[in-house]
Amino acid sequence: MNLVEWLQRIMVGFGAAWVMWLMIGLSVISVAIILERAWFFWSLRDDLAVLARDLRTSLDDSIEAARRRMEASPSAEAAVVSAGLAVAHQGPEAAEEAMAGAAALQRMKLERRLAYLGTLGNNAPFIGLFGTVIGVVGAFDALGQAAKTPVAQATSQAMAPQAVMSSIAEALVATAVGLAVAIPAVAANNFFQRMIKSTLANTEALTRVLLAHLKIDPAFSGAAPAVAAEPRAKGAKAARQEELKKGGAGEEER
Repeated sequence: MNLVEWLQRIMVGFGAAWVMWLMIGLSVISVAIILERAWFFWSLRDDLAVLARDLRTSLDDSIEAARRRMEASPSAEAAVVSAGLAVAHQGPEAAEEAMAGAAALQRMKLERRLAYLGTLGNNAPFIGLFGTVIGVVGAFDALGQAAKTPVAQATSQAMAPQAVMSSIAEALVATAVGLAVAIPAVAANNFFQRMIKSTLANTEALTRVLLAHLKIDPAFSGAAPAVAAEPRAKGAKAARQEELKKGGAGEEER
């Protein structure tokens, strides 16, 4: 038995049914991911126009007011801006770097599990085509078996169409299942990718609003560390008083 006959016997023995069961299992996982991602994006929804307006208004008030407004929003855009507000007292450059890092993390969260949908959408038709090939191999194997014996040669023309049609029908079902699995996966993946691009574009717009305020108003740079600088100011004042005392003691000795 050569390799071709061995592979043919395996294909005919297993048939194309296992390919369809595999596709059904992959489709169940695909639907679960689509539902999970839909719920995730739904939980991040917010009115971005109102959020941008509130950010501008709160920045005119204080950094702390802007931070409270961003923390109240469930959106990914607000999470990125909050990272910049946390280090706004260190200057626009620090805020920009912090928001760039936060945007990268948010992008990873947004793109989670979408690689599976893309991979399934691209390869499901090929898996279905593999089932089609198995069905065609089975059809021709049925023709070959019908023509092997002299007795069957007389009735082979009557039996062959039925065997071929059943095998071809199984092959076409495998192709249809592959397409039925691939189309929703591709559509959902494209939809979610579009939402990710929109979210990142909105994030860029909000970060520019914050950076504009930080660059225009230098008072933002010294707002946050005022509390931290107070102990240092007290320490410096105490040091100066100590120096004055030492200087007065030296004059008394002279």
